[in-house]
Amino acid sequence: WGAVRMGLAHGSYCVGCCWLLMALLFVTGVMNLFWVAILMIFVIIEKMAPKGELFARVTGTLLVITGLMLLVNLW
Repeated sequence: WGAVRMGLAHGSYCVGCCWLLMALLFVTGVMNLFWVAILMIFVIIEKMAPKGELFARVTGTLLVITGLMLLVNLW
């Protein structure tokens, strides 16, 4: 039961961590290889670069601003 409990804990962490990424992959063409590669590059930079956290924050901020601009233009 210990392995099952550990697997459930790890699985719930993965779902909590990556649900939005999986939703993005589904929306962008049911896992289109081009978009998967683009997202992979962002994740690699975020995880492995010396200033990966800064890169993630800047990228996130730019994506939020882009989304808000698109939302304003739709209204």
